[in-house]
Amino acid sequence: MPSGDVFVLIDEGGRVVEWGRPAEELFEWSAEEAVGRSVTSLTQGISADRPGRWEGLLESDALLVKPLLRGTSVVWQVLTPGDMPAAQDLAILKALFAHSPVAFHVLDDRLRVVRTNTASEGPSDTPAGHLLGRPFTEAWALEDAVAETAVAQGVLDSGCPVLNRLVRGARASGRPGRHIQSVSYFRLEDSRGHVLGLVATAVDVTERESAAGRLALLEQVRSRVGHVPNVGVICQELVDAVVPAFADVAVVEVVNDVVRGEDPPQVPVGQDVPLRRAAFRGGVTPAYPLGEVRPLPPGTPFSFVLSDLQPRLVPIEENSSWPAADPARAEAIRRSGAHSLIVAPLALRGQALGVVSLYRCQDQDPFAEEDVALASAVCAHAALCIENARRYMREWIIASTVQHRLLPQGSPAQTTVEVSQLHLPGPEGGGAWSDAIALPGARTALIVGDVAGEGMLAAVMMGLVRTAIHTLAALDLPPDELLARLSDSAARLAPAYAALPVADPEPTPLAIGCVIAVYDPVELTCTIARAGLAKPVAVLPDGSTVTLSVPPGPLLTGADNAPFPATTVVLPEGTTLAMGTAALADRVLAPSGPLRPLLDGASSRPLSDLRDAIADACPEDHRLGESMLLLARTKALPADRVLTRALPEGPEAAPIARAETRRRLEAWGMDEETAFTTELIVSEFVGNAVRYGAPPLQLRLILDRMLTCEVSDAAPSAPHVKHARTLDETGRGLFIIASLGERWGTRFQADGKTVWAEQPVKPPGAGP
Repeated sequence: MPSGDVFVLIDEGGRVVEWGRPAEELFEWSAEEAVGRSVTSLTQGISADRPGRWEGLLESDALLVKPLLRGTSVVWQVLTPGDMPAAQDLAILKALFAHSPVAFHVLDDRLRVVRTNTASEGPSDTPAGHLLGRPFTEAWALEDAVAETAVAQGVLDSGCPVLNRLVRGARASGRPGRHIQSVSYFRLEDSRGHVLGLVATAVDVTERESAAGRLALLEQVRSRVGHVPNVGVICQELVDAVVPAFADVAVVEVVNDVVRGEDPPQVPVGQDVPLRRAAFRGGVTPAYPLGEVRPLPPGTPFSFVLSDLQPRLVPIEENSSWPAADPARAEAIRRSGAHSLIVAPLALRGQALGVVSLYRCQDQDPFAEEDVALASAVCAHAALCIENARRYMREWIIASTVQHRLLPQGSPAQTTVEVSQLHLPGPEGGGAWSDAIALPGARTALIVGDVAGEGMLAAVMMGLVRTAIHTLAALDLPPDELLARLSDSAARLAPAYAALPVADPEPTPLAIGCVIAVYDPVELTCTIARAGLAKPVAVLPDGSTVTLSVPPGPLLTGADNAPFPATTVVLPEGTTLAMGTAALADRVLAPSGPLRPLLDGASSRPLSDLRDAIADACPEDHRLGESMLLLARTKALPADRVLTRALPEGPEAAPIARAETRRRLEAWGMDEETAFTTELIVSEFVGNAVRYGAPPLQLRLILDRMLTCEVSDAAPSAPHVKHARTLDETGRGLFIIASLGERWGTRFQADGKTVWAEQPVKPPGAGP
């Protein structure tokens, strides 16, 4: 007969509850005739009506009667030879249920245990035999019984097996932690497709999963921690990586000298060494705020770790004495419900960088010895990252200090131009700078420059270039000439720069960009030349913005020998001029820059507000690198502070110039000494112009921070100081001027030259 067909099922009262097709064929009784009758009457009827069939079957010893749980009742299943498994199959099943390390549970269609093997045991080591008839979730003591019941019921309904599902068990009494099992479900069906129940297998994979989790955590720490060379960022990345994957609460405390880039202390660390709370993560209020600096109290696991750099596994118990040494931390531990603690050092080459505290709270499994080894490995990687960040921080502090000292200290005070600087430091320092240099005649040179690269080399090179600019500016050179001479100086510096030792195997070649604008408050003009940097932008008094068409020049150290063409533009009073380095110019000065709209209407806003608005809109992820933006608002020199007088080309020019000078100085309230000196300077300048120059001649006096005397003529030759001998009657004029004036010089224009001299202005009533 077909295997798997029901032969006979008998209830506890001995009555037939199911009469299978094989029984109908053998005894020629239908199921309607057999079901409900007692086995005794049925067998007697079969023996009387059909002699030989039942007796022969019994005598062949081919019947097998076994109990079967159906619903809440037990029925007896009668199996015939066709229903019974072969001897080999029985042997396999017997070996599987008796010796397999995999736990087998046979469940009925109501997910109750009807059979188990010897590898199966319930919670608290309940014998396998005592699990029969109980729901499988009780037999396994699952952490989430509802979810697992839904999974098993889904397999029972759909027939789709679930393989290798990781299931976490509830904590069993007497065990150190929860166990993890790999569970699979298969549906049982008879030969006619009737659902009988499930087979559930379970393999304890606690150790395997714990080891995999430790490896995954270590890999996560190595991939996430240390990409930014900043001690605070590294510490925060560390606590983010271990919470909640490994611990419920994590605290990182770093020796304060390490945060500042200084050398870490040797072990044992003194009790007075302060540590900074650098990072914290957890679901409770910390004992101390981030950034607080304090020594660790003695007699605690934290101070012990800093004395020998050995990690410690510390159970937190009510009778522990060490929390009393740190009441604030003890209270935070109590609120968190922490019961297990690992304290591990941040150390490298016998030097202590800090300490890491890891807590597990509430119903989490306590730490084990394997976890101490993992915490040590995690902290070893973090310590290496912190040491690299410390070294970087030390170099950054030095580079930033050098750069800060080399940059102008505060905005220079100018009467004819208001200046505001926006400096966005790079992550490693850099070579961006800006300047406002006072020039003769109340003019101002506005400069923005950038030395490519980062760190100490860029900062030092920036200082050298800036010094050269100040030296050349004292010669009163026009912007294009100044850039040309500066390019010559930079070309001489480039070989020395390339020979300097650097950590980068491919050092950045020296590249210097610069833009120079000279503003004249008398003529209301601005002469601009640029080397590599972006075009300046002018915000006119009516609020409109104009990109100034200044032809580009090559970088100061480039191989290109092209000139630096200069452009002169008219800037009405109240115009705001904006110049910047490349990255910031792309955002603010470019017509399509995202921050260009901030310049609209800028002339009606204070420069400090405009600068702050641009700074707030700039990203904070250092994508701009080292950047500089210079904002300058122009002012006109009042007309009553300027005297301009054309002079004749003959000898009468000198007395006319002296008389005009005397009248104007009296109107300005100059003292007698200043008036006498100024007349002498004017007389010498005009005399030289008449004798050696060419018409037309012009005298100009300018009263600003300094009193400036200027005499212009059309001759291109420059005067120079002569050292006259005792009997010489001439040659002492410029020598006298150099002695009397603060400084003097010559400025060349396309149509001639201007000789000028400056004197300090004494307040009215001031003494000699």
